[in-house]
Amino acid sequence: MEFSLLTGEALGLGLALVASGLLAGFLAGLFGIGGGAVLVPVLYQFLSFLNVDESVRMHVAVATSLAIIVPTSTRSFLAHKKRGAVDLQLLKTWLIPLPLGVIAAALVAASVSGTGLKAIFAVIALVLGLRMLLDRPHWRLGTDIPGNPVRAVCGFLIGLFSTLMGIGGGVMNNTFMTLYGRPIHQAVATSSGTGLMISIPGTIGLIWAGWGAAGLPAFSAGYVNLLGVALIIPVTTFAAPFGVRAAHALSRRTMEICFGVFLLLVAARFFASVFA
Repeated sequence: MEFSLLTGEALGLGLALVASGLLAGFLAGLFGIGGGAVLVPVLYQFLSFLNVDESVRMHVAVATSLAIIVPTSTRSFLAHKKRGAVDLQLLKTWLIPLPLGVIAAALVAASVSGTGLKAIFAVIALVLGLRMLLDRPHWRLGTDIPGNPVRAVCGFLIGLFSTLMGIGGGVMNNTFMTLYGRPIHQAVATSSGTGLMISIPGTIGLIWAGWGAAGLPAFSAGYVNLLGVALIIPVTTFAAPFGVRAAHALSRRTMEICFGVFLLLVAARFFASVFA
């Protein structure tokens, strides 16, 4: 899809990106998450309205979401690190396995179809949605995070699945750490570090994976849409506080249920399109 900066298609793309950023920012603030799990399905829907080629639509949504996470993860990680809340030892042990998972995801994205990527997103969203709905505070797998090789395998899988979903790994890492007895505040702080370790190599990998692909929307570097990155970051930042304001009227458990239902609806939507 090639068009100049001043064409109606380019204007439509810009407006759709702004609209998706506003909606994703509001929902991210409402659900208290980084936004990737919200942004990918929202961005995918707007790309559908613009008739972006089905073969690359999901790839663009995932890659653009990861690129948007880079600055937000960086800022969040530095702030949490300054407060001493990050488990730096855990992140150090994941310096190799977690990026390896990201690289594996980029290789998968380079070879899998748009339909296949939607199916992967739908399965992971289904699992995470059910986890949100069925979560119990007393659930534990152990009293502390296990050593290698279990720890390395978990880091690899978090990097793999998070990259394929276009998210920073917060939901998965929070689940992993709290199931092994770590406080939620430490898990959230450490997740800002996993977001950094996932989003930077993930963005680079998906630029490589999509370089020269047919059917990409304008202003794309590989699968990453640069116009989307430029437009969505400020509008999500603007819209998020409105979602936060709305969230104050709800309990944390209610928020988990709402987010779980949202993920299940997204999974159902993607499953329906896969098997249509």
